[in-house]
Amino acid sequence: MTTTTPEMLAAGDRLARRNAFILSLATALAGANTTVMFATGAIVGAGLAPSRSLATLPISIFVVGLAAASLPVGMLIQRVGRRTAYQIATSAGVLTGLFGYLGVTLASFPIFCLATFCAGFYASAAQSYRFAAADTASDAFRPKAISWVMTGGIIAGVVGPQLVVWTKDALPPVLFAGTFIGQAVVALLAGVILSFIDIPKPKLAAVTARRPVTQFFRDRAFVTAVVCGAATYMLMNFVMTAAPLAMIGCGHGVDDAAYGIQWHVIAMYGPSFFTGSLITRYGAPRVVAAGLILTGLAAVSGLAGLTVAHFYVALVLLGLGWNFGYIGASAMVAATARPEERTQVQSINDFCVFGVMAIGSFSSGQILTNYGWDMVNWVVFPIVGLAGLSLALGSMRRRAAAAG
Repeated sequence: MTTTTPEMLAAGDRLARRNAFILSLATALAGANTTVMFATGAIVGAGLAPSRSLATLPISIFVVGLAAASLPVGMLIQRVGRRTAYQIATSAGVLTGLFGYLGVTLASFPIFCLATFCAGFYASAAQSYRFAAADTASDAFRPKAISWVMTGGIIAGVVGPQLVVWTKDALPPVLFAGTFIGQAVVALLAGVILSFIDIPKPKLAAVTARRPVTQFFRDRAFVTAVVCGAATYMLMNFVMTAAPLAMIGCGHGVDDAAYGIQWHVIAMYGPSFFTGSLITRYGAPRVVAAGLILTGLAAVSGLAGLTVAHFYVALVLLGLGWNFGYIGASAMVAATARPEERTQVQSINDFCVFGVMAIGSFSSGQILTNYGWDMVNWVVFPIVGLAGLSLALGSMRRRAAAAG
């Protein structure tokens, strides 16, 4: 009988480690594109929209792009493989920058919204980088592979806001025109880096062996993972979308808002250095529970005051909550899929998560405009409670199954 040693597992994960490193770099650049849109979208929207209540519509359309692309990106991966699919998707990142430039220079709200839709399409592909890293990883290394990829967001958290600060006045008199040109260049660079990943294309025999979609939704573990991932991501986007506009409304500057998003994104990805190890040690459900608690604490900080410090603490806690909740939920999703089903399961999960996220994003601007920043934070608590209940019921079912 052959015994699998740690040395053998490490050798088998060499390709997974290489892919995770490359995908981490690609995540940094794709995340910088997203961060630019988060930092500027509501501010540009407030200047171009026909009504102030539509100021966050560009970010909402970004989320629609996320949801709309999730299933097509999965089908494209099945047809041409991850490397080619991801390189094709970077063209949407380039279009984001070009349409963004046209939108602000022509003062066209529809063109700017088209830019944010392209940004969502690009980000949807980038969101699946974490699952791509898991494709070639062993069961033991898979949580760490996902976590490694997410560390690229730390660089994104620095590059994106700095790109805004450095280039916002580069092409006067139009604010952010230079920023969107820089965004297109960053997307091109990401496409070059993605040419180095090496992930086998799914075999036709494996694809035909997949279970029907309805069967996944009869899997309670999968449903719990989707609920927790959707709640975590929706709340992060819901609060983060409103925060820059709320900061401007409280008399804080554009740079303050950009740096707030920077610290938020760093907090989103910074813990990824050890989140995978925490999942391995304590289990994904406990890590998700910690993420939900941190998200609730973010709302507490948002309700405590309106200074720059209060906004920054809220955004940092929100980012930490997203990291634990989303990476933990991603690990739970990955554990429910057979190897031949991973791309399909990931696409279904992302479609559900981003679909729920779109609802929250569309309501964010309306709630901020009509009811204020406090109400944005009060909305967090019932959704955290619902996700926590789902997680608790899932844990009870696992304990009952183990006892039985």
